[in-house]
Amino acid sequence: MVSRGKVVIAAAFAGLGILLLGLVYYAGLDNPLLEKVKLDLVGIKVLEVNSIDKRANLEVRFLVTNPSEKTVTVSTISYNLFINDKDVGSGHYSTQDIALPGRAAIYPGQSVQLVNKFNLVYSDRISDEYNAIINGKQVKLLAKGQVSIESALSIVEKNFESTFG
Repeated sequence: MVSRGKVVIAAAFAGLGILLLGLVYYAGLDNPLLEKVKLDLVGIKVLEVNSIDKRANLEVRFLVTNPSEKTVTVSTISYNLFINDKDVGSGHYSTQDIALPGRAAIYPGQSVQLVNKFNLVYSDRISDEYNAIINGKQVKLLAKGQVSIESALSIVEKNFESTFG
């Protein structure tokens, strides 16, 4: 015979399980809305050139557009940067160490520009691209990677590819 206490405990765990399943289902309802968010590469700027170490610090700008009905934030952008179709390195934008309310909010129907520092290191393989960037010449830029978009209850990781110039 099962004691009444064991039945109560089993019912409590079953109720907790159903509650957790309901929360997971409810959070997943945001995912199609988060998928609508668009990320575009909108520019690059040379901040500093170190000719001794053959490095250039660049500012890479992304525009995040939110056509959905939910307020969202971007926690990470991991990308490879291509200049004139040549891979010149990878970059990473992150606000994961900032609490959700402290991040740049992207309200429904709005756009926000996010800026990331990129360290371009000279090599013989990318000498033409490096020189074109530091000398302010017109180049074709491509950013290709993954962005993490969050709402209060959900997170979606989405691949992106965006060109500029």
